Amino acid sequence: MEHNDIETLASEVKGPVLRPGDEGYDQERAGFNLAVQHRPDVIVGATRAEDVQAAVRFAAEHGLPVAVQATGHGFSVPADGGLLITTGRMSGVEVDPAEHTVTVEAGVRFEQVIPETVPHGLAPLNGSAPHVGVVSYVLGGGIGILVRSFGYASDQVRSMDVVTADGSLRHVTADSEPDLYWALLGGRDNFGIVTRLEMNLVPVARLYGGGIFYDAEAAPDVLKAYLRWTEGLPQEMNSSVALIPMPDDPEVPEPMRGRHVYHVRIAYTGSQEEGERLVAPLRDTAGPALFEVLREMPYAESASIHDDPPVAVPFLREVALFEEFGDEALATVLEHAGPEATVPCVVELRHLGGALATPPVHPNAVAHRDAQYILSVVTLLFGVTEKDTRPVLRRLFDALGPWTTGSSLNFMGHGENAGQEQVRTAYAPEALERLGAIKAVHDPENIFRLNYNIPPTGDGASAGS
Repeated sequence: MEHNDIETLASEVKGPVLRPGDEGYDQERAGFNLAVQHRPDVIVGATRAEDVQAAVRFAAEHGLPVAVQATGHGFSVPADGGLLITTGRMSGVEVDPAEHTVTVEAGVRFEQVIPETVPHGLAPLNGSAPHVGVVSYVLGGGIGILVRSFGYASDQVRSMDVVTADGSLRHVTADSEPDLYWALLGGRDNFGIVTRLEMNLVPVARLYGGGIFYDAEAAPDVLKAYLRWTEGLPQEMNSSVALIPMPDDPEVPEPMRGRHVYHVRIAYTGSQEEGERLVAPLRDTAGPALFEVLREMPYAESASIHDDPPVAVPFLREVALFEEFGDEALATVLEHAGPEATVPCVVELRHLGGALATPPVHPNAVAHRDAQYILSVVTLLFGVTEKDTRPVLRRLFDALGPWTTGSSLNFMGHGENAGQEQVRTAYAPEALERLGAIKAVHDPENIFRLNYNIPPTGDGASAGS
């Protein structure tokens, strides 16, 4: 690229255009996962759809692959060269309380949406961490804190504005462009960059929720008790359990300091009285609790249930879905990632099922609707390297292989965990074949490949993919 080319691009874009060495370059490329970062040849800080169009056209003209980043939570493949489009400046939020919808621009985080919807008694189907970007989360499926009650967030999408590989801006609905609509919801940024998304809200104003904390040494059978408890629960009951190695740090509350702690998370959409009745059998079988913070809460405070820290950290993550999670699988998790593991791991098991299995009104590419549990294992890379950690997680998930049924883009890791074999596990075989064919139509050169990539297949595929 010549200097004049960059100047021409900058003249077409309202946001910043940055190259290595420019002031602000490092800050612009940084994402939530500090373990890995983009190092693109050029960054476009988009402020509007037209900026995205100009950036995509520039990349196509110069043969550059394109990456897109809002918050960097769902990091897949780092851009080593190429063009990075950052969308954080695209922050518009519009709520239509009469239609029960919200429309967001590409860089919006759920923490910007929830305050706009709760005054109307409505809620988005957000995840446990409200500082996550809306668009990438929803396009990856959207396994949220109310997933059993209302299913995938992607099933609530009404329309999208998307810039495709030719630089055109398309308004996509299930009726106007059914193939592209189907592929984007589950295929993420393989088919273009969504600049605007409209989705349904759900009528939830309050919850019975919070958490129960257990010392893993004093109550070693919490996971087993939790799994038994989830059998037969109504879909209004959403929950997960995490095994967390707490640091021996003065900032950690004394009862949990320096211990492995089980944290059971509850988000129940029914009444407080019924919620307490449903939780009682778990209390009776899980063992002695350190403390609990279950209460009636407005939806605006739902982030306190998981209490995910908003601070960027370096981490490695892997994920698997299960239709059943028996004693052998449980023993395998504890053997490889429990309190005696060689590398400290944060293990979370979420209960799925319920409304997740309901087919969406408008079909999409999100798969594994029969899954009953999702296991996510995260290692914070403080004092350990990714090289040392990866084999630990690999041994765990290889050992779990006989029971796993797939994975999810919402929790999939980066680097080796974002390769073709891993990406395939997120889809049904026939869906993957259809996705490849749609990719060949809309992005035959595969310029959108710095992601959980689906290469173009069929007659429209390019040798450059």
